[in-house]
Amino acid sequence: MHSEPRWPAAVAALAASGLYMALPDHLSLGPRWLLLILVAICLIPVFASQRAGKLHWNQRFAYLLLTVLTLFLVYTVFALVLSLPRHTESPRQLLISAVAIWSTNILVFAVWYWRIDAGGPNMRERRTHHAQGAFQFPQMVADESHPTLRHWRPGFIDYIFLAFNTATAFSPTDVPVLSRGAKVLMMMQSSISLTTLALLAARAVNIL
Repeated sequence: MHSEPRWPAAVAALAASGLYMALPDHLSLGPRWLLLILVAICLIPVFASQRAGKLHWNQRFAYLLLTVLTLFLVYTVFALVLSLPRHTESPRQLLISAVAIWSTNILVFAVWYWRIDAGGPNMRERRTHHAQGAFQFPQMVADESHPTLRHWRPGFIDYIFLAFNTATAFSPTDVPVLSRGAKVLMMMQSSISLTTLALLAARAVNIL
């Protein structure tokens, strides 16, 4: 059985909550350090259940963690949009907020994609190779006679790449989306990215 490392997703979740601390107070839901504390607390049962072999609870705790991150991200986007007519942020603050939200968007949804694809890491690591899932990576449809593709499986960097492309192009590029849940997540990420880049960052540049 192939063991899939969990630490890249944990680092991404902590980094996303760290970026939240770069936002001004009026865009944060509670104290800016609150999200970091919540994420750290949620990671404890995630790792504990995984070590104990309680894979069902591991999946539930992971979804709880991702739900918390997503709710804070969506709240921040709405708060930033509502603050624009009031001109409560300087152009510099607006740019910093937009970059922080855009970067957080990539990290949060990269973890989402990693967690839902092919049943999540708990199910993927039981298989010898990655043949099907929520996404169809190019390696999955390439010629399997190639020795490097016989036992290919996606790593966390593949989901970061997918999330980055979605945030930049507002759509998947070389990775078709197969499951309905993944399509909903990708629509959410594209909407957040479009709002952040096309409306907020552009407005800040125009002010400058």
